[in-house]
Amino acid sequence: MDATQVKYLLIGIVIFSFLFEKTLSFLNTYRKTSKVPKSLEEYIDEKKLLESYLYQKAYFKFGFLTSLVSTSITIILINFGIFGAIDIWLSDFILHPILQSIVFFGIIFIGSDMLSIPFDYYQTFHIEERFGFNKTQVGTFFIDKIKGYILSILVGGGLLAILLWLIHQMGKDFWWQFWLIAGIFMVIINLFYTSLVLPLFNKLIPLPDSELREKIMAYAKKVDFPLENLFVIDGSKRSSKANAFFSGIGKRKKVVLYDTLIEQHTPDELVAVLAHEIGHFKKKHILKSMVSSIFQIGILLYILAQFIDSTSISMALGGESSSIHLNIIGFTMLFSPISMIIEIFMNMISRKNEYEADAFAKETYDGKPLAEALKTLSVNSLSNINPHPWYVFVNYSHPPLMQRLEKLEKTAID
Repeated sequence: MDATQVKYLLIGIVIFSFLFEKTLSFLNTYRKTSKVPKSLEEYIDEKKLLESYLYQKAYFKFGFLTSLVSTSITIILINFGIFGAIDIWLSDFILHPILQSIVFFGIIFIGSDMLSIPFDYYQTFHIEERFGFNKTQVGTFFIDKIKGYILSILVGGGLLAILLWLIHQMGKDFWWQFWLIAGIFMVIINLFYTSLVLPLFNKLIPLPDSELREKIMAYAKKVDFPLENLFVIDGSKRSSKANAFFSGIGKRKKVVLYDTLIEQHTPDELVAVLAHEIGHFKKKHILKSMVSSIFQIGILLYILAQFIDSTSISMALGGESSSIHLNIIGFTMLFSPISMIIEIFMNMISRKNEYEADAFAKETYDGKPLAEALKTLSVNSLSNINPHPWYVFVNYSHPPLMQRLEKLEKTAID
């Protein structure tokens, strides 16, 4: 394909992605629930159901606007060759190719983030505030941004520099060497995320001695799950929404409960939630997910290597000759349809894993408190209890609430 054909292919992919995503979002948002399901009557009334619908509608309108702006800007940048113009401008006073690429990506990153800040601010302090979720202070919002910039420069910039150096040194053979580095980095992040990264944004404290801790430790012993690192995170610092997660492998395993989760649930419900998380570990979902992610990165890097010297992609973006950073930008756009297909497949596996973790919690603890916890989590977060099947198929990494409850009930009957 020549540069002109590639240019219009890129624009076509950007437009298709926007239309596809927003069509699914529209179908999902405006698929109203006519009445409260029987199994949720104790948790949600018509007023709460309407509030959930209004919350979904507010996010659809907000998402449509933000996507329309970003899509329009992307099309303008491609159509008028602005990516290439930046490349040509930088080449006039930065001679070192790696430094030139780093500065190029820095400009794109800063420009993109400056554009997103007003939208992020509106989302946090208007939408989330309006529906009673936001607990973030303005100062915290901007401090988080600054910390994010520093991490991006140190970690993201460092990895980018290594990638660019390998490309210049090894040519198309860079892919397997950077794949190895990326794989090691992912393992390190998994091991040390809660120790090194998370404390930069949140406070972690050991779960104090209590009825909850006793029940959790007793359950962990019952299922032969060595549990020493059990923490509470101050999630209420930013939002009233609740969550829990499992991190690390080996002796660095950590279970983290949001303080909001503890406030909103009974000890039995929390143990059931923990049983679900341990189910992921016991079924080796976490390990499989990491291996799968590393494998996907390898595929991505291998395909990127085939396009890294492309003159057509660079010129399609307005460049005068082949440029590594222009080819990386163009490749991310060209790869997006394949990425979407991979993501759909991974979401299918993830939903299967969630069912298996639910079943594990039911078999080793009790399905009823897990069902109660799922109901409370969904209702309190104003989740869509009747999402469109196609939206679920493409975007959901977890099964919809009603399907999970039906599965738990069926498991219980069986």
